Amino acid sequence: MLPDTEHSPTRRTYSYLGPAGTFTEAALAQVPEARDQIWRPVRNVGEALADVVEGRSDAAMIAIENSVDGGVSTAQDALATVPGLRIVGEYLVPVNFVLVGRPGAALQDVSLIAAHPVAYGQCLGWLSENVPAHAHLPAESNVASALGVLDGTSAADAAIAAPGIVAHHDLTVLAENIGDNPNAVTRFVLVSRTVAPAPPTGADKTSLIVELPEDHPGALLELLEQFATRGINLSLLASRPIGDALGRYRFVIDADGHVLDERMADALLGLRRFSPKVIFLGSYARADRAIVRYPQRYSDDVFVEARDWLRGLLSGEPEA
Repeated sequence: MLPDTEHSPTRRTYSYLGPAGTFTEAALAQVPEARDQIWRPVRNVGEALADVVEGRSDAAMIAIENSVDGGVSTAQDALATVPGLRIVGEYLVPVNFVLVGRPGAALQDVSLIAAHPVAYGQCLGWLSENVPAHAHLPAESNVASALGVLDGTSAADAAIAAPGIVAHHDLTVLAENIGDNPNAVTRFVLVSRTVAPAPPTGADKTSLIVELPEDHPGALLELLEQFATRGINLSLLASRPIGDALGRYRFVIDADGHVLDERMADALLGLRRFSPKVIFLGSYARADRAIVRYPQRYSDDVFVEARDWLRGLLSGEPEA
């Protein structure tokens, strides 16, 4: 009997930086609604976002920030230039690395190590101490370096990779936890086509990209005052060149709170009046679920009361 396709639920498709075994895959595994759906591996951030915009995927998981290396510039620039996208969630993945080799390999036999340059830099202290005579073979990705070692297409004896690689390939783990910073974390965001923000949870974050109207003393301060005067804390402020001239920058901003919070909505109105270009990337629940704290004078009730007071003045109502 043929399956009842008419009543079968449509499976959603999620793009992620592949192949299987990457940190991005580990981030996507944290998304409850992505379980048992179609996971589409891609080669880079641009391809992942193009999948979303062009309808091949319902959402894409991309890395946006690393606690050691800072913002992921390719992702930030793509979000600034590709229209019609919205961040709908964020996820944190601890950055732990393993050193892997072919079955039967031993650590004392390692002399050439393949790895993406960023991963190699984050493991250099451990490698210098435990494999002091090694050389580095740069690779386009950690998974590619591991697969090259496994199938013999790489001259390397070992590769640096995410721990999840061994769940997909027959590799021997030569050493675990080889990263120099045990607290290293990468922040990922799930990006969909433009949708209305989910309701506030009280533990939310709003992401924006803002351009300065012109380069003059105090311009950045004016931008930041839109948040400071409304009691909004910024957890990320990064500059990226716009690219049309020297000295022209856009700012990637993460602000504590939700667009439906009165103080955040008021800040966005101020930004819109101030800046020629404000990109709203989304309001979504924080990955750490930390409740956003702020002084009582910035509560929603205070903003509502102030608006009611102004309306009363304009209508000629007598003041209480």
